[in-house]
Amino acid sequence: MSQVAVLSAARVPDGAGSETTATRCKSCAVRTTALCASMTDEDLTALSNVGRRRVIPAGQILSWAGDESNLCANVVHGALKVTSTMADGREQIVGLLFPGDFVGQLFEDEMSMTVTAVVETDLCCYSRRAFEGILDQFPRLERMLLKRTMASLNDARNRMLSLGRKSAQERVAGFILELYERSRAAGESQVSIPVSRGEMADYLGLTIETVSRQLTRLRAANIIAFVNGDRDCRILDSLELEQILDQS
Repeated sequence: MSQVAVLSAARVPDGAGSETTATRCKSCAVRTTALCASMTDEDLTALSNVGRRRVIPAGQILSWAGDESNLCANVVHGALKVTSTMADGREQIVGLLFPGDFVGQLFEDEMSMTVTAVVETDLCCYSRRAFEGILDQFPRLERMLLKRTMASLNDARNRMLSLGRKSAQERVAGFILELYERSRAAGESQVSIPVSRGEMADYLGLTIETVSRQLTRLRAANIIAFVNGDRDCRILDSLELEQILDQS
């Protein structure tokens, strides 16, 4: 679900303040998964000199479609949703961004989508122009960005397949399984679902009732269990989730 999205400096509130030391970069939670994973510890100094950490509250609009593109970032913690507005005013979630994903529309002067924090989100922000200059200095970083962009394109194609061909059960199972794989990679024992049932339904092209019904079925089958409400989920049988997808 890796995406390349957009972020507007004008609508980013002050957060945790500036943290520009290479030492902080080396100990960053997404050091091995974000774009900067392509850089050596020594090279991080150039990147950290133009970076600033900011914490964005849940529900904050980070960018509006049509705004000037002047900032980019790595997601350190939290989650963002990327939405597109149709001619009749309806909004559609077209992407979700998680720790390690890149936020920014480089080499473009105008935002094409709206980005919102769905939970409190920690970002490592850069001036778009400054970051483009860093790309010129470090070809490995540029190649990593290209690789992420191609992965984003493949994700979009797979999502089109999911919306057009997969059943509701397969879509919900696939969504939970992807979150589970991300959680495991981060060393976490349970899945935190960052979006509401309505947002999940919007993203998966389903109704809220259908999403709730499918989650209830997974829980009744002892495949998943919810802890402390409906956002924290424990995977009881990941193989069964995979088998649901293999049936497609």
